[in-house]
Amino acid sequence: MFSVNGRPVVVERFPDKTPRLNIKVEDRSVILEWIYEEDEEMLLYFITRHLRERFGVNELILRMPYLPHARMDRVKHQDEVFTLKYFCDFINDLHFDRVLVRDAHSNVSLGLLNNVIAEPIAENIIGLIGRLLDKKSDIVFYPDEGSCKRYSEMISFPCAFGLKERDWQTGQILNLSVQGVIPPKPFKVLIIDDISSYGGTFLHAARKLKELGATQIYLYVTHCEHSILSGELIDSGLLEKIYTTESIFTADHRMIEVIGGSGNEKN
Repeated sequence: MFSVNGRPVVVERFPDKTPRLNIKVEDRSVILEWIYEEDEEMLLYFITRHLRERFGVNELILRMPYLPHARMDRVKHQDEVFTLKYFCDFINDLHFDRVLVRDAHSNVSLGLLNNVIAEPIAENIIGLIGRLLDKKSDIVFYPDEGSCKRYSEMISFPCAFGLKERDWQTGQILNLSVQGVIPPKPFKVLIIDDISSYGGTFLHAARKLKELGATQIYLYVTHCEHSILSGELIDSGLLEKIYTTESIFTADHRMIEVIGGSGNEKN
Protein backbone atom coordinates (compact mmCIF):
# COMPACT_ATOMS: atom_id res chain seq x y z
CA MET A 1 0.00 0.00 0.00
CA PHE A 2 1.54 3.28 -1.13
CA SER A 3 0.79 6.94 -0.54
CA VAL A 4 2.39 10.08 -1.95
CA ASN A 5 2.43 13.04 0.42
CA GLY A 6 -0.41 11.40 2.33
CA ARG A 7 -2.60 10.63 -0.71
CA PRO A 8 -3.20 6.89 -1.30
CA VAL A 9 -1.97 5.44 -4.58
CA VAL A 10 -4.73 3.47 -6.30
CA VAL A 11 -3.36 0.37 -8.01
CA GLU A 12 -5.56 -0.91 -10.82
CA ARG A 13 -4.75 -4.07 -12.74
CA PHE A 14 -4.87 -5.07 -16.37
CA PRO A 15 -6.25 -8.55 -17.14
CA ASP A 16 -2.72 -9.99 -17.00
CA LYS A 17 -2.35 -8.55 -13.45
CA THR A 18 0.25 -5.93 -14.40
CA PRO A 19 -0.36 -2.58 -12.64
CA ARG A 20 -1.97 0.57 -14.01
CA LEU A 21 -1.13 3.71 -12.00
CA ASN A 22 -2.10 7.38 -12.15
CA ILE A 23 -0.09 9.72 -9.89
CA LYS A 24 0.17 13.50 -9.99
CA VAL A 25 2.09 15.79 -7.64
CA GLU A 26 2.73 19.52 -7.49
CA ASP A 27 5.39 19.58 -4.77
CA ARG A 28 9.06 19.10 -5.52
CA SER A 29 9.59 17.51 -2.13
CA VAL A 30 7.74 14.21 -1.73
CA ILE A 31 7.33 11.62 1.00
CA LEU A 32 6.57 8.25 -0.56
CA GLU A 33 5.16 5.88 2.10
CA TRP A 34 5.10 2.14 1.67
CA ILE A 35 3.03 0.11 4.16
CA TYR A 36 4.19 -3.39 3.34
CA GLU A 37 1.57 -5.95 2.31
CA GLU A 38 3.45 -8.20 -0.09
CA ASP A 39 6.36 -8.12 -2.53
CA GLU A 40 5.66 -4.78 -4.22
CA GLU A 41 9.17 -3.73 -5.20
CA MET A 42 8.27 -3.23 -8.86
CA LEU A 43 5.47 -0.84 -7.87
CA LEU A 44 7.97 1.08 -5.75
CA TYR A 45 10.32 1.28 -8.72
CA PHE A 46 7.56 2.46 -11.10
CA ILE A 47 6.33 5.16 -8.69
CA THR A 48 9.83 6.43 -7.95
CA ARG A 49 10.77 6.71 -11.63
CA HIS A 50 7.44 8.40 -12.43
CA LEU A 51 7.80 11.04 -9.71
CA ARG A 52 11.29 11.98 -10.80
CA GLU A 53 10.89 11.84 -14.58
CA ARG A 54 7.40 13.30 -15.00
CA PHE A 55 7.28 15.82 -12.16
CA GLY A 56 10.91 16.68 -11.51
CA VAL A 57 10.79 15.80 -7.83
CA ASN A 58 14.12 16.88 -6.37
CA GLU A 59 13.72 15.53 -2.84
CA LEU A 60 12.25 12.08 -2.45
CA ILE A 61 11.92 10.48 0.98
CA LEU A 62 10.89 6.84 1.38
CA ARG A 63 8.99 6.11 4.57
CA MET A 64 8.98 2.36 5.07
CA PRO A 65 7.94 1.66 8.70
CA TYR A 66 8.26 -2.10 8.26
CA LEU A 67 11.46 -3.23 6.60
CA PRO A 68 10.79 -6.31 4.45
CA HIS A 69 13.27 -9.21 4.53
CA ALA A 70 14.78 -7.98 7.82
CA ARG A 71 14.59 -11.47 9.34
CA MET A 72 17.01 -12.75 6.68
CA ASP A 73 19.86 -10.67 8.08
CA ARG A 74 22.52 -13.37 7.74
CA VAL A 75 23.22 -16.55 5.83
CA LYS A 76 25.01 -19.66 7.07
CA HIS A 77 24.96 -21.91 4.02
CA GLN A 78 25.85 -21.40 0.38
CA ASP A 79 22.35 -22.20 -0.85
CA GLU A 80 20.67 -19.56 1.34
CA VAL A 81 19.70 -16.41 -0.56
CA PHE A 82 20.71 -13.22 1.28
CA THR A 83 17.42 -11.49 0.49
CA LEU A 84 17.89 -8.61 2.94
CA LYS A 85 21.17 -7.55 1.32
CA TYR A 86 19.75 -7.69 -2.18
CA PHE A 87 16.61 -5.83 -1.12
CA CYS A 88 18.68 -3.08 0.50
CA ASP A 89 20.84 -2.88 -2.64
CA PHE A 90 17.64 -2.34 -4.63
CA ILE A 91 16.49 0.46 -2.30
CA ASN A 92 19.94 2.07 -2.45
CA ASP A 93 19.87 2.01 -6.26
CA LEU A 94 16.74 4.20 -6.17
CA HIS A 95 18.79 6.95 -4.45
CA PHE A 96 16.28 8.22 -1.93
CA ASP A 97 17.31 11.33 -0.02
CA ARG A 98 16.20 9.65 3.19
CA VAL A 99 14.84 6.23 4.09
CA LEU A 100 12.76 6.15 7.28
CA VAL A 101 12.33 2.77 8.98
CA ARG A 102 10.89 1.78 12.35
CA ASP A 103 12.33 -0.74 14.80
CA ALA A 104 14.41 -2.74 12.33
CA HIS A 105 14.91 -6.36 13.33
CA SER A 106 18.67 -5.90 13.66
CA ASN A 107 21.40 -3.34 13.08
CA VAL A 108 22.43 -5.30 9.98
CA SER A 109 19.46 -3.76 8.16
CA LEU A 110 20.44 -0.23 9.14
CA GLY A 111 24.02 -0.87 8.08
CA LEU A 112 22.98 -2.04 4.61
CA LEU A 113 20.76 0.97 3.79
CA ASN A 114 22.03 4.34 2.61
CA ASN A 115 20.65 7.57 4.14
CA VAL A 116 18.62 5.57 6.64
CA ILE A 117 16.95 7.15 9.65
CA ALA A 118 15.47 5.01 12.43
CA GLU A 119 12.14 6.41 13.59
CA PRO A 120 11.98 6.73 17.39
CA ILE A 121 9.73 4.22 19.12
CA ALA A 122 10.43 4.88 22.80
CA GLU A 123 7.43 7.25 23.01
CA ASN A 124 5.10 4.37 22.09
CA ILE A 125 6.42 2.15 24.82
CA ILE A 126 6.83 4.76 27.53
CA GLY A 127 3.29 5.94 26.87
CA LEU A 128 1.91 2.42 27.27
CA ILE A 129 3.89 1.84 30.44
CA GLY A 130 2.41 5.02 31.87
CA ARG A 131 -1.11 3.85 31.00
CA LEU A 132 -0.81 0.26 32.14
CA LEU A 133 1.83 -0.23 34.81
CA ASP A 134 2.93 0.96 38.24
CA LYS A 135 6.69 1.20 38.69
CA LYS A 136 6.40 0.17 42.33
CA SER A 137 4.72 -3.17 41.67
CA ASP A 138 4.87 -4.10 37.96
CA ILE A 139 7.46 -5.02 35.32
CA VAL A 140 8.16 -5.04 31.62
CA PHE A 141 9.27 -8.33 30.08
CA TYR A 142 11.52 -8.98 27.08
CA PRO A 143 11.32 -12.38 25.35
CA ASP A 144 15.12 -12.76 25.09
CA GLU A 145 18.40 -11.15 26.04
CA GLY A 146 18.71 -9.37 22.68
CA SER A 147 15.43 -7.53 23.02
CA CYS A 148 16.23 -6.79 26.66
CA LYS A 149 19.47 -5.08 25.70
CA ARG A 150 17.88 -3.17 22.80
CA TYR A 151 14.84 -1.78 24.61
CA SER A 152 16.20 -1.35 28.13
CA GLU A 153 18.65 1.19 26.70
CA MET A 154 15.63 3.37 25.82
CA ILE A 155 13.37 2.56 28.77
CA SER A 156 14.12 2.76 32.47
CA PHE A 157 11.68 0.40 34.20
CA PRO A 158 11.99 -2.76 36.32
CA CYS A 159 12.32 -5.67 33.91
CA ALA A 160 12.83 -9.37 33.36
CA PHE A 161 13.72 -11.35 30.26
CA GLY A 162 13.27 -14.84 28.89
CA LEU A 163 15.74 -17.61 28.14
CA LYS A 164 14.34 -19.94 25.50
CA GLU A 165 15.23 -23.60 25.09
CA ARG A 166 14.56 -24.72 21.51
CA ASP A 167 14.59 -27.88 19.47
CA TRP A 168 17.03 -26.61 16.85
CA GLN A 169 15.85 -29.13 14.27
CA THR A 170 12.22 -27.98 14.36
CA GLY A 171 12.61 -24.50 15.88
CA GLN A 172 9.95 -25.38 18.46
CA ILE A 173 10.26 -23.73 21.89
CA LEU A 174 10.61 -26.46 24.51
CA ASN A 175 10.85 -24.29 27.60
CA LEU A 176 11.17 -20.67 28.66
CA SER A 177 12.69 -19.53 31.93
CA VAL A 178 12.57 -16.02 33.39
CA GLN A 179 15.54 -14.00 34.61
CA GLY A 180 15.57 -10.59 36.29
CA VAL A 181 13.11 -8.75 38.51
CA ILE A 182 10.13 -10.79 39.70
CA PRO A 183 7.94 -8.63 41.96
CA PRO A 184 5.71 -9.94 44.75
CA LYS A 185 2.36 -11.35 43.65
CA PRO A 186 0.15 -10.04 42.16
CA PHE A 187 1.72 -7.92 39.44
CA LYS A 188 1.09 -6.69 35.88
CA VAL A 189 3.39 -7.11 32.90
CA LEU A 190 3.93 -5.43 29.53
CA ILE A 191 5.78 -7.76 27.13
CA ILE A 192 7.82 -5.79 24.58
CA ASP A 193 9.33 -6.90 21.27
CA ASP A 194 9.76 -5.77 17.67
CA ILE A 195 7.64 -8.26 15.72
CA SER A 196 5.08 -11.02 16.07
CA SER A 197 4.02 -13.65 13.58
CA TYR A 198 1.86 -16.39 15.16
CA GLY A 199 2.84 -15.35 18.68
CA GLY A 200 4.32 -18.64 19.92
CA THR A 201 7.14 -16.99 21.89
CA PHE A 202 4.69 -14.67 23.64
CA LEU A 203 2.37 -17.59 24.42
CA HIS A 204 5.18 -19.39 26.25
CA ALA A 205 6.19 -16.18 28.02
CA ALA A 206 2.64 -15.40 29.16
CA ARG A 207 2.16 -18.92 30.53
CA LYS A 208 5.36 -18.67 32.55
CA LEU A 209 4.53 -15.18 33.81
CA LYS A 210 1.11 -16.37 34.94
CA GLU A 211 2.79 -19.18 36.88
CA LEU A 212 4.98 -16.57 38.59
CA GLY A 213 1.99 -14.49 39.70
CA ALA A 214 1.17 -12.08 36.87
CA THR A 215 -2.53 -11.19 36.89
CA GLN A 216 -2.69 -8.90 33.85
CA ILE A 217 -0.39 -9.29 30.83
CA TYR A 218 -0.21 -6.91 27.88
CA LEU A 219 1.85 -7.19 24.70
CA TYR A 220 3.47 -4.46 22.62
CA VAL A 221 5.05 -5.32 19.26
CA THR A 222 6.04 -2.62 16.79
CA HIS A 223 5.16 -4.87 13.85
CA CYS A 224 2.23 -7.29 14.13
CA GLU A 225 1.75 -9.68 11.23
CA HIS A 226 -1.78 -10.74 10.36
CA SER A 227 -0.75 -14.34 10.99
CA ILE A 228 -1.21 -13.63 14.71
CA LEU A 229 -4.95 -14.04 14.09
CA SER A 230 -4.32 -17.68 13.16
CA GLY A 231 -2.14 -18.46 16.16
CA GLU A 232 -3.05 -19.84 19.56
CA LEU A 233 -2.07 -16.66 21.43
CA ILE A 234 -4.92 -14.44 20.27
CA ASP A 235 -7.65 -16.60 21.88
CA SER A 236 -5.60 -18.02 24.75
CA GLY A 237 -7.11 -15.75 27.40
CA LEU A 238 -3.61 -15.01 28.70
CA LEU A 239 -3.41 -11.44 27.39
CA GLU A 240 -5.53 -8.41 28.19
CA LYS A 241 -4.58 -6.53 25.03
CA ILE A 242 -2.08 -6.43 22.17
CA TYR A 243 -0.70 -3.08 21.04
CA THR A 244 1.04 -2.44 17.74
CA THR A 245 1.76 0.34 15.26
CA GLU A 246 0.25 0.77 11.80
CA SER A 247 3.38 -0.57 10.08
CA ILE A 248 1.84 -3.79 8.73
CA PHE A 249 -1.33 -4.61 10.70
CA THR A 250 -4.47 -3.32 8.99
CA ALA A 251 -7.25 -5.63 10.27
CA ASP A 252 -9.78 -5.00 13.03
CA HIS A 253 -9.75 -7.25 16.08
CA ARG A 254 -11.09 -6.72 19.58
CA MET A 255 -7.76 -7.84 21.12
CA ILE A 256 -5.51 -5.56 19.06
CA GLU A 257 -5.18 -1.80 19.39
CA VAL A 258 -3.26 0.09 16.74
CA ILE A 259 -1.30 3.11 17.94
CA GLY A 260 0.50 5.53 15.66
CA GLY A 261 4.25 5.70 15.24
CA SER A 262 4.35 8.73 17.55
CA GLY A 263 2.56 6.83 20.32
CA ASN A 264 -0.82 8.46 19.73
CA GLU A 265 -3.87 6.23 19.54
CA LYS A 266 -5.06 5.55 16.01
CA ASN A 267 -8.01 3.22 16.59
